[in-house]
Amino acid sequence: MLLIGSHVSFRSSDQLVGSVKEAISYGSNSFMFYTGAPQNTKRCKIDYDLTVEARNILYENNIELKNIIVHAPYIINLANNEKEENYRFAINFLKEEIRRVEMFGVEKLVLHPGSYVNLDLDTGINNVINALNEVINPNQDVKICLETMAGKGSEICFNINHIKRIIDGVKYNDKIMVCLDTCHLNDAGYNMEMFDDFLNEFDKLIGIDKIGCVHVNDSKNPIGSHKDRHENIGYGTIGFDNLINIIYNERLCNVPKILETPYVSFNDKERILPPYKFEIDMIKDKKFNDDLYEDIRNYYKRSK
Repeated sequence: MLLIGSHVSFRSSDQLVGSVKEAISYGSNSFMFYTGAPQNTKRCKIDYDLTVEARNILYENNIELKNIIVHAPYIINLANNEKEENYRFAINFLKEEIRRVEMFGVEKLVLHPGSYVNLDLDTGINNVINALNEVINPNQDVKICLETMAGKGSEICFNINHIKRIIDGVKYNDKIMVCLDTCHLNDAGYNMEMFDDFLNEFDKLIGIDKIGCVHVNDSKNPIGSHKDRHENIGYGTIGFDNLINIIYNERLCNVPKILETPYVSFNDKERILPPYKFEIDMIKDKKFNDDLYEDIRNYYKRSK
């Protein structure tokens, strides 16, 4: 079964209800949201009644909670402990984020492992291990999905060996999974034309059963660029056919695929138009739409 969705918004006014309705409007049966702005740690109180209402809407639309993903904010950096107060804040905030995810009944939390900044790679990896050993409760239901990164700056986990080391170092590593990001993998140097070879390597090193979700993004940059700039499906250097092969790979058939592609500009102004409905249609049809941007603009003109 194709499990496909996108990043959707989460507002304090309607919370998960709004997220679910937005996902349904795109034709999704999976989706991902942040419980607040990804760039900061400001969070609203979770409304129990809205959560119950959202679960009812999910049930009515045959969307399972296990296929919904929460993404932790980017500001959490477990790889750097130069300032002890910042490191402690990241650990404590991640604990609180796990508690919030459990209140929704969601099972997977995607986490950027972080950047070592002025330290070194080995120290950064060890910092993540130490933090996760403090954060993870053996009784929690939430699985932390470490995201594969592009290797921009001092990011760790641009190599799957880094993720392997973290998993091996975490005591309760049954609570650790992996989020593959196709743009990040491309920019890190993995050839997405040879995705089956990559999966073979991943399975041998970590195990395919550890893949919790896939972020499906094309890339604006060539392989190995270490830049991390997402592009719309089929409009980047990975290409539509390669992404379709990844999305429909039989070994990942039960893994949610999540789009994080760029919004489209309206009349060359600010990027304000979500592309997800149209990209999901392309994916379901397995047919590239070379008029994607114009179709999106026309759709939103008609809906005004």
